[in-house]
Amino acid sequence: MKEIKAYVRKEKADIVIEKLEDAGVRGMTVLDANALAEWADKNAFSFSIEYVQKYSTVVKLEIVCDDAETDKLVNVIAKYGKTGNPGDGMIFISTIDSSLKIRTGEKNVF
Repeated sequence: MKEIKAYVRKEKADIVIEKLEDAGVRGMTVLDANALAEWADKNAFSFSIEYVQKYSTVVKLEIVCDDAETDKLVNVIAKYGKTGNPGDGMIFISTIDSSLKIRTGEKNVF
């Protein structure tokens, strides 16, 4: 299993999520987040007293998938999340060693 964490521009999130669902993603976590410093969009950032630096709002997507699906899903995010401008985001891929479904106790399912 793999976990994909992607940070995309807020205005691209709807199309990325729609295309991921079209590609067969059964579920994902979607969170509002703030990108700081170098990750901030240089053309659409705000200054924050809380962070004491520049930031821009982004959407964080978290997806767990089979190893065989990883490249396909990463390509969907990259294709539909791209504007060609700095601040388009980042994608990280990690290996998941195991999982446990809390309700049933099933292991290694998602």
